[in-house]
Amino acid sequence: MNLLGIAVVLVGLVGVWAQHNVLRPMCDSPEAEEAALVAQDYLNSHHTHGYKYALNRIEDIKIYTTADGGSTYLLEVDLLETNCHVLDPTPVANCTVRSKVLTAVEGDCDVVLKKAGGALTVTAFKCKTEESTEDLCLGCPTLLPLNDTTALDFVHASLATFNNMTVNETYTILEVGRMSTQFVSGGPIYIAEYVVVEANCTDDTCVPLGDAMAARGICSARGVNAAHTVDCKMFSTLMPIVDANSTAAAAPAPPLVAHVHTGSLSRKHGLRHHKLTAMHDPHLSGLLSAESLESAEVVPAVPAVVVDAAAAAVDAAAAAVDPAVPAADPAADPAPAAVDAASDASDASSSAEVPVVLMKREAPAADAPLVVDTPMVLVPLCPGRVRFF
Repeated sequence: MNLLGIAVVLVGLVGVWAQHNVLRPMCDSPEAEEAALVAQDYLNSHHTHGYKYALNRIEDIKIYTTADGGSTYLLEVDLLETNCHVLDPTPVANCTVRSKVLTAVEGDCDVVLKKAGGALTVTAFKCKTEESTEDLCLGCPTLLPLNDTTALDFVHASLATFNNMTVNETYTILEVGRMSTQFVSGGPIYIAEYVVVEANCTDDTCVPLGDAMAARGICSARGVNAAHTVDCKMFSTLMPIVDANSTAAAAPAPPLVAHVHTGSLSRKHGLRHHKLTAMHDPHLSGLLSAESLESAEVVPAVPAVVVDAAAAAVDAAAAAVDPAVPAADPAADPAPAAVDAASDASDASSSAEVPVVLMKREAPAADAPLVVDTPMVLVPLCPGRVRFF
């Protein structure tokens, strides 16, 4: 009778838990990593200005399952800006993340993915992009607004130098990626990165070639108008892709996706970096949390830990069947309440860490009461590891 009563309680608890149909894998699990990389690539594909972003950390993941076997992933990821422009065919895994002293740009994104037939597809996302200025130092480069007129004069001067070094081609500016200033022993200098595209020029007027095969690349310049260095790297006209056999194949480059800027050379007024696309939710799923807008999360709260609740139920059931068996005293053992509070806090704000508490229990002797040992292991589900900083 004792075992039967305990079994009934456990089955009831499992039934209540199953009603949520929610999985909470660890943020560093292979399943979470796979979803995060799919999200990273999708976000970069919708980012048509500035630089590619690399995954830095998985903040949280929830997987909602359905009766038909499908799954919906709710994912929160932190991304960092790399030095690869969005038009650069270099895979993001081979791009360098900018250091904090160079003013890193961070992306905080909530992503909704669907899994069907073993394939993950992004259906919605929301991102917030901001600068990281924590490790700026005296004498380090300082970002300038993308429409700073004096810095743009320097960009034009360095482009003229580059065009004088070319033989058969002339280039014009497609987009300014970033501009900064730095104080050195000789005074302030400018540092600029900008994308160039092959152009037809008549006198002082240049028209970018609309051909997708037109040469284009990114230039880095440093100095002042009268004395500077400039180095340009042309992007390949062939985009490496990987076929089903994981072998590299060549395909024509995609059509030019960045917009040509005229006048100030930037559609960004006063901003010092290019932002990720802020919102994409064509189906208005309602599943996006408000994390990236710094407000309360709207994802339904789901308990993350039921081990202690089940253990307490076992004790209560045993005490009900056999009064000689003492029930667990919540006041004497605060661990379950603390775990529940941590779980609730995690679902209210996914930036909180959710611990998993494993309780070691030994089978009692036939004439001995049930004994609960001290919690043995604390393993955080989320957030995951930091890849860069």
